[in-house]
Amino acid sequence: GKGPNMIVDVTKGVQNMNEMKDSFVAAWQWATKEGVLCDENMRGIRINIEDVTMHADAIHRGGGQIIPTARRVSYACCLTASPRLMEPVFVCDIQTVESAMGGIYSTLTRRRGVIIGEENRVGTPIYNVRAYLPVAESFGFTADLRAATGGQAFPQLVFDHWQLFPGDPLSKESACETHVKAIRVRKGLKPEIPTLDQ
Repeated sequence: GKGPNMIVDVTKGVQNMNEMKDSFVAAWQWATKEGVLCDENMRGIRINIEDVTMHADAIHRGGGQIIPTARRVSYACCLTASPRLMEPVFVCDIQTVESAMGGIYSTLTRRRGVIIGEENRVGTPIYNVRAYLPVAESFGFTADLRAATGGQAFPQLVFDHWQLFPGDPLSKESACETHVKAIRVRKGLKPEIPTLDQ
């Protein structure tokens, strides 16, 4: 298939795998579209199918039996492989004057921003500051920035890339686990991440 995830058949000597290929692909697409952590798309996932034990009767190898089972197996693989969350990141271009630089740095630092560059426009008192800012931290950013700089900073935010959300979503009481629970509650799911036997 196409996309950011792969399921690879590395089995040796397993009969009738070709007749179930479509079912495995359908299960894989379903599993990666509705991920195990918070029902979001998954990216950068590869699962190798190493061995399969199938029922001898072909009627028990249909999509109705294979797809839900393969999906649950995919979820179990993801949970045992230390999953992580990805978060979108803006690139933030700020135009300001030199006297407002302290307010810009403090506002970005408070919101997990990372400054990647700063340059002065030759012949003018204007500085251009460039930084990365997680999208989740951008709500109310402009108002905070203007308050911290006396209205002398003008930000422009544009989506740039995805980055790992800091922390482990499976470790109890981490910021990442709290974030996952909030997403799950917002979507009407049970707050706890499913365990391997669910």
